[in-house]
Amino acid sequence: MRRLAAWLVAVIRIDAIWLATEPLDMRAGTDTALARVIKVFGAARPHHAYLFANKRSTRLKVLVYDGFGIWLAARRLNKGRFVWTDGATVVALNEDQLCALVTGLPWKTLVHDHMIAVV
Repeated sequence: MRRLAAWLVAVIRIDAIWLATEPLDMRAGTDTALARVIKVFGAARPHHAYLFANKRSTRLKVLVYDGFGIWLAARRLNKGRFVWTDGATVVALNEDQLCALVTGLPWKTLVHDHMIAVV
């Protein structure tokens, strides 16, 4: 079991996270989300994650390319909204800010230290 967990962590390694500024229809599947990534960024890069929200910012999808295939995960808030970008084209987040974002907390107020590349 530990070998499987170690393998999963190695496969789903994320070096950079890109926040999409335009909303994505949450009915979109892997192919549609991947097409959006390719349209906007030119290609899906290995070990990069691409985050999308719906118009109301109540749902979130993340597409990760691990170098071999695509992972697509979804998250829905039962109450409240995800705090999304304010139209900025580049956003840098640290791990604490990313954790706050995916739980619906105000990540913009947290201190920027130990940055991970997030655009």
